[in-house]
Amino acid sequence: MWLALGLLTLLAGCLGAYRRYTAGRPAPIPYRHEYFHGVTYYRRVRYAPHWMVAHILVLDRRAADARFLVTPPDFREGPPLRARTTSQFLQEFGVQIAINGDGFHPWWSHNPADYYPHVGDPVTPNGYAASHGRAYSDGSEPTLYISRRNELTFLRRPGNVHGAISGERMLVLQGEPVAGLDDVERHPRTAVGLNRNGRFVILIVVDGRQPFYSEGATLLELARLLIKEGAYMAMNLDGGGSSTMVIEGQDGRPRLLNSPIDLYIPGRERAVANHLGVYLGK
Repeated sequence: MWLALGLLTLLAGCLGAYRRYTAGRPAPIPYRHEYFHGVTYYRRVRYAPHWMVAHILVLDRRAADARFLVTPPDFREGPPLRARTTSQFLQEFGVQIAINGDGFHPWWSHNPADYYPHVGDPVTPNGYAASHGRAYSDGSEPTLYISRRNELTFLRRPGNVHGAISGERMLVLQGEPVAGLDDVERHPRTAVGLNRNGRFVILIVVDGRQPFYSEGATLLELARLLIKEGAYMAMNLDGGGSSTMVIEGQDGRPRLLNSPIDLYIPGRERAVANHLGVYLGK
């Protein structure tokens, strides 16, 4: 009896310690919720062979009145953007959904006292970017284009580019993982995908660098996750401490859906260059 009581006490203590460790982060249990008409959130959780918590928003464009926004430029000369967190972007531009976008420069993260950018610092996206019909960054990375009719296409530039955001690489082409994707290094990840006819837009953020909560995903794991969610084409955006997914709460304020990890601090958002936002008819 004493042994059983001791084991139960030890188990209760471990569970309590784990609850304190994960406090403030989304619970590592599967979850589904329709936040807006035509917009469904899924939390996918995997415990083996490693911990992984993935946050997925699926937009049904036939049901949701969705319009897409890439962060507009702040400056006409020099670095075009002022760094802001994804939550700040959502609130400033009044979108209902936002994820972080392309990688950017300059950037460094040595320690909590030595990093760049801070909120408001000038930055430039790594790849091609455009907003409201105006291109403000050049680059050769793969790109998601937004037409004036609000149609989304990967790689194929429309005649009139209304918006554009680039990523680090393509992950899925014609429903298959891109050849040669890394399957070793696990990190926080952000990605965007489309199903075959473009009806469904899939936004994914995988938490990472948080032991016993979520280690992250390899690029191949991310591609397979996107395909499982119905992606026919998909692109990897900036990851690591930049990976953030935000939604507008019932009070109109930004609400984090994931657990970002800037400067290895769980829950801390990084100020980044551009973002992909979604306006929804509510």
